[in-house]
Amino acid sequence: MSDKKKETQQEEQLQEKENIAAQEETPQEDPVEEKLRQAEEQVLALNDKLLRTLAEYDNFRKRSVKEKEAIYPEAAADAVSKFLPVLDSMERAAGFSCSDEEYKKGVDMIIHSFYDALSAAGVEEIPAEVGSPFDPAMHNAVMHIEDENFGAGVIAQVFQKGYRLGERVIRHTMVQVAN
Repeated sequence: MSDKKKETQQEEQLQEKENIAAQEETPQEDPVEEKLRQAEEQVLALNDKLLRTLAEYDNFRKRSVKEKEAIYPEAAADAVSKFLPVLDSMERAAGFSCSDEEYKKGVDMIIHSFYDALSAAGVEEIPAEVGSPFDPAMHNAVMHIEDENFGAGVIAQVFQKGYRLGERVIRHTMVQVAN
């Protein structure tokens, strides 16, 4: 054989060895490794989904607690407002003269019990006295009068008591205001 042919054969063999080496270096995806990679990706996706679900649940729980805390005072104020006309009627009844002292004493005891129940529920009367300043946040002015005995913006007469539960006004005090 000629030198050129030998050289060409050697080059071809060398090229073949390089191709084989290159094929060995390029990773051939093993089916097991492919399944492992897919399983790892699936675990990461499920872990992310779990973390998001936990965060959503935590937010839901916090929102539910806030809603419960907001509902109770509103429901209590609504219930108390339904009983206030009964208290007003009892106070008017106690204001009338009665020949039976035991009956009058019984009405006064009922009113006292009613006030104790309101106090136990956290309800308090809104202070409003003749001569005290008018507060539109607490009082409802239903009449105005001109009277030199009172200053401007002063309560001249109280028609109906007002009540509040904490900072929430259940019923405004109905008053007459002097200008």
